[in-house]
Amino acid sequence: MDVDEESRPTQPLLAMDPKDQISSHYGAVAPGRDVETGSASNKIGDDHDGDLVTSNENRDLKRGLQQRHLSMLGIAGAIGTGLFLGLGSAVATAGPLGALLAYATIGLLVCAVQFALGEVAALLPVTGAFVRHAEFLVDPALGFAIGWNLVYGNILSIPAEITAICVLFEFWWPDISPAVWIVVFMVLTAAIGFSFIRVFGEIEFTFAVIKILLVIFLIILGLVINLGGIPGTERIGFRYWQDPGPFVELLPIASGNWGKFLGFWSVMTGAVFSFAGVESLAMAAAEARNPKRAIPRACKRVFARIVIFYILAVLIVGMLVASNDERLGDDSGTAAQSPFVIAASAAGISAIPSVVNAVVITSAWSASNQALLSGTRVLYGLALKGQAPKIFLRTTSWGVPYVCVSLFCVFMCLSFMSLSNDAYTVFWWLVDLTAAGVLISWSTILLNHLRLKLALKKQGIDASRLPWNNSWTFYSSAVALPFCILVLLTGGFTVFCEGQWDAASFVSSYLDIPLVLGAYLIWKFTKKTKVVSLKSIPLDDALLQADQCPDEPEEKAKGLVKLVSWIWD
Repeated sequence: MDVDEESRPTQPLLAMDPKDQISSHYGAVAPGRDVETGSASNKIGDDHDGDLVTSNENRDLKRGLQQRHLSMLGIAGAIGTGLFLGLGSAVATAGPLGALLAYATIGLLVCAVQFALGEVAALLPVTGAFVRHAEFLVDPALGFAIGWNLVYGNILSIPAEITAICVLFEFWWPDISPAVWIVVFMVLTAAIGFSFIRVFGEIEFTFAVIKILLVIFLIILGLVINLGGIPGTERIGFRYWQDPGPFVELLPIASGNWGKFLGFWSVMTGAVFSFAGVESLAMAAAEARNPKRAIPRACKRVFARIVIFYILAVLIVGMLVASNDERLGDDSGTAAQSPFVIAASAAGISAIPSVVNAVVITSAWSASNQALLSGTRVLYGLALKGQAPKIFLRTTSWGVPYVCVSLFCVFMCLSFMSLSNDAYTVFWWLVDLTAAGVLISWSTILLNHLRLKLALKKQGIDASRLPWNNSWTFYSSAVALPFCILVLLTGGFTVFCEGQWDAASFVSSYLDIPLVLGAYLIWKFTKKTKVVSLKSIPLDDALLQADQCPDEPEEKAKGLVKLVSWIWD
């Protein structure tokens, strides 16, 4: 939006006269503040204080992501090792029907989360998405706690994914030192991090297309194998649903129907992490073109495609491999543990393991790229609000927060800890600390949405004024939030059963909760923050600003693009 800088009011949104709040919703550079727009030598002004959407991000970040990029970001984030390698473990734990029901249940939860995120992000398309939404709609201390938890988690996720890539390459070349692959992917990841956001979008778009095509191929291949379409194989059908059966008891913890339910529940908590990443599409909302249209559309498309892919994949896996097949217990971390590979090998198809391993490598690298994007944009968002050092506001001329990226690149060196057994153990303990962060993030998204809807009602504003509104989403969020908390609190229930204590499982399931709570209380008491009153949230101003900043006309897809655009549109 091109506006004369000097004509913009310079007071913060929440502190100025309501008549002036509208035009400054995207902030302004106050006279006397020396800021070289978009240069790597920015002198950081303090014009971010008080604003939600600030002048820094509107000026220094570039809107280079299109709707297809946002859709594929969510798809690329959610389709990964959990689908290609982890479904076999789910079937082995809960049985084919138990695993199917678990993934279907979490799919409904993902639906509630995606629609809640889309409605809020369409109104408030800011860097850091739900982290900044929490500050605006709930409590600045909550934004601080969730934001730093995400920064910490993403800082560790990148070396974790690079370490996983090293393991995957050992499937082909076990004699090559892992240090070689570490250096290669550190350089590649850093190069993408410093590139224009459009470059990142195109790379993730390509990865997502590859993964979608592989999922479709594996589902079709699975059906062909199941129906006896491969010469020399017989029809399987639903044989494994009858023997060994549709459910598996969670032995030795419990048997009978209670044991089957616990098997289902334990897989459901694991399914959450398979869907992790769908929320990442809104992290770079300030760098997306036409956010009021692109974000809602991406949220709807991502939900539909991800859930369909996972549900079909779980169904096919449960038909291809028996839940008591010992090969499902393979923990090598390579394609050898994939149920699709197990079924293809049994059918005499030898090329599938290498194909799956190659795509899993792209999945791991894609995940590291997404962690870099999400983490750096959250850190930038924290700096905008004074919750991180202002040096993290520095950006390149092409709109990349290069100080944030540089910090993350330094922590990539943690990947070298995988070369030492003792350091490797410590490293994965650190990674485990953030394992529950997915559910905490989803809970925050749902809470933000409920607060938005309640504030609209409190202020007498018709919800239809939102850029994107659905009449049923208040109820879905109201049900999904306590359910999300229940799954979070019971995620590690097995460690409390007799003879089942495991320190690593306890850490991965619960330690993130006191970490987030501690960060929340520290910021709340040191900064004396308060829960934002529903009446004081400036929704009229945000809505008017959204009305005054219409999206650009949509270009119709043509030719080959129109033919394949069903993937993301």
